Amino acid sequence: MNIYNIDLNLLVAFDVLLREKNVTKAAGHLGITQPAMSNSLKRLRTLLNDPVLVRTSDGMVPTERALILAPKIRQILLSTKDALQQVDADFIPEQSKRVYRIMASDYAASTLLPKLLEQLSTIASQTTIDIMTPSDVTFRDVEDGKIDMAINLFNELPQSFHQKVLWRDSFSCLTRVDNPVLNDFNLASYLASKHVWVSKTGFGVGLGMNPKDVQKLGWVDEALARIGKHRDIKVFTRNYHVAMQLAHDAQLIATLPSKAAEVHKADPAYAVLAPPFDIPDIELKMIWSPLLHHEPSHIWFRQQVVSAAQLC
Repeated sequence: MNIYNIDLNLLVAFDVLLREKNVTKAAGHLGITQPAMSNSLKRLRTLLNDPVLVRTSDGMVPTERALILAPKIRQILLSTKDALQQVDADFIPEQSKRVYRIMASDYAASTLLPKLLEQLSTIASQTTIDIMTPSDVTFRDVEDGKIDMAINLFNELPQSFHQKVLWRDSFSCLTRVDNPVLNDFNLASYLASKHVWVSKTGFGVGLGMNPKDVQKLGWVDEALARIGKHRDIKVFTRNYHVAMQLAHDAQLIATLPSKAAEVHKADPAYAVLAPPFDIPDIELKMIWSPLLHHEPSHIWFRQQVVSAAQLC
């Protein structure tokens, strides 16, 4: 095969087709017509001497060869984009008007970002921060460099991402200062209380929670399950601030990362206590695309995030 005769746009089409597994959706992603996308698929089949996608009762399914080629072609596209991306070698923070787009859970937003913004206001006052929620973006958005970074508590990450642990955090219990449970706070009184649950806040729009599905409930309930216990969850929320407010207004107990609980530590209306059982520490991570790894303005910004994290 003579690579000089290959239309490199077909590699882009291949990548999108393998991801969408639907000609119409792939066409929409690339901003072309459905017939044009069908023609690209036809040309790919001729080029590779392989059907690439096969129609089944479950929709379009990739062939074995297409699945083998997919990660290789994806890497070619990432490398090409990295090589051609314009780099501002003369980046000057004081003069920069760059907009940095960050996906951050509200745990990260309420603990880390105030310190970061305070820091930026003195050394790069013309920069702008666009904060997005986990449901706003996907891993693909980060991988493509559409999002500068994601800051969250991650369970699993694609190997292609760069990552850095910003801090490790323990857990604390937050409730109203006049909650009767404080008279004798132990495992038995904790389990006899009503609780508000707050999510791990991963990527994408989540589904409803089931109190019996311990594996999906996260760190606190998994820790309880290890000692054969479970708590009485009355409210599920995806927002740490909502959880903290409910801990006050409804006399519930919110068990959440300590740095989040400490937001209310100085408020006399709240009590912050150590959980009466062991919960493993968690890690707040910053992840970013290899496409942005060598960009001077991004290197500088990552340094600012790390510096701000050390102040929290």
